[in-house]
Amino acid sequence: MEKSNFTKIIGIGTLALTLAACASDDPNRRAKTGAAIGAIAGAVLGHQTDSKKGRFIGGALGAITGAAVGNYMDKQQQELEAKLADEQRKKELSIERLPDGNLKLNISSEVTFDFDSARLKPTFTPSLNKIYDVLREYDKSVLHIIGYTDNVGSDEYNMKLSKDRAHSVSDYLGNQGLNRDRLVTAGRGEGAPRASNASPDGRAKNRRVELIIKPIVEGQEDKAYAPSGG
Repeated sequence: MEKSNFTKIIGIGTLALTLAACASDDPNRRAKTGAAIGAIAGAVLGHQTDSKKGRFIGGALGAITGAAVGNYMDKQQQELEAKLADEQRKKELSIERLPDGNLKLNISSEVTFDFDSARLKPTFTPSLNKIYDVLREYDKSVLHIIGYTDNVGSDEYNMKLSKDRAHSVSDYLGNQGLNRDRLVTAGRGEGAPRASNASPDGRAKNRRVELIIKPIVEGQEDKAYAPSGG
């Protein structure tokens, strides 16, 4: 936990304890003091901080109990399948359930971006709006946005372009109102190609954005923020 946030929690708790202790003639003083201690413990345990992201998780966003995760992700997948049926039919994106239970949306950058650009195409924003609608409803999940490129250009340039594309998607969803603490971006450059870069068709498949949806599971909140993708 970051020192400043920890200090705030302790400071609030200390005040509560002081007020409870000062009322020495209060017959319920012991019970109130115990409640204050419980509140401090709850604040600390319920707002764990991801050391790498500096984000509050758990109590700040809410979490799902382990037994409910499968059903939660099933329903979220069904909503995405229904809302994005037209995009899937046009082969603009695909939705799959990963072996670990997470959801993955593969989106062709030919649909989302022009060649050598990180600017979102206006024609794709309606699809992003549909994704936003589902994520807003299923708010106990973290979205990883990962950009990839083909092998045209230098490694350094492709890495930057892939990151910029991931940030463009993240910024759009954040500006729509999605909690930015639920958004994690990464760029993989030309790594983890889906097809050979020897042909135009293969390079087109490699220029893509992947969205991975991870549930925030009670007691395992840090796993929702663990790196994803290739």
